[in-house]
Amino acid sequence: MKKSVVTLPEMYLAGVTVRTSNASEMDHATAQIGATVQKYFQGGMAEQIVQRKKPGTTYSVYTEYESDVTGAYTYFIGEEIEVLDTLPDGFVHLTIPAQKYVKFTNGPGPMPDVCIQAWQQIWQMDAATLGGERCYQADFEVYDERAHDPAQVELDLYIGVKV
Repeated sequence: MKKSVVTLPEMYLAGVTVRTSNASEMDHATAQIGATVQKYFQGGMAEQIVQRKKPGTTYSVYTEYESDVTGAYTYFIGEEIEVLDTLPDGFVHLTIPAQKYVKFTNGPGPMPDVCIQAWQQIWQMDAATLGGERCYQADFEVYDERAHDPAQVELDLYIGVKV
């Protein structure tokens, strides 16, 4: 994985959420992220979002952490929007805070393996190796034109760190 440190401005997103945990996601009987992603794409939900800033660029966000990698969190999938505006039923707004992030670019590889492998590597990193202490506010993956072929996905993964 390629690694760099970036500071990003505040971003506004619109999409759908589910509350889960890594432990729940490891068990097919309780995993919810896959079903949420499937519902989002198969339901054409992105096309329902108004004022899309970069149509076709999807954000998968992990936020509202209960504690750390062991606790519950909210998973969000959606797109960046220009302004917080009226949303269709079933959608929520999410604000990603302006902050310092360690950006990892990985792939190409098949989904979901390329994503799972990246997270497994990140979970093993101490603060020094990561590039800072995680703040557990918002971490996210960005899927753009490099993710159109599910067998050869390249993605950017942003981990929020304390300044």
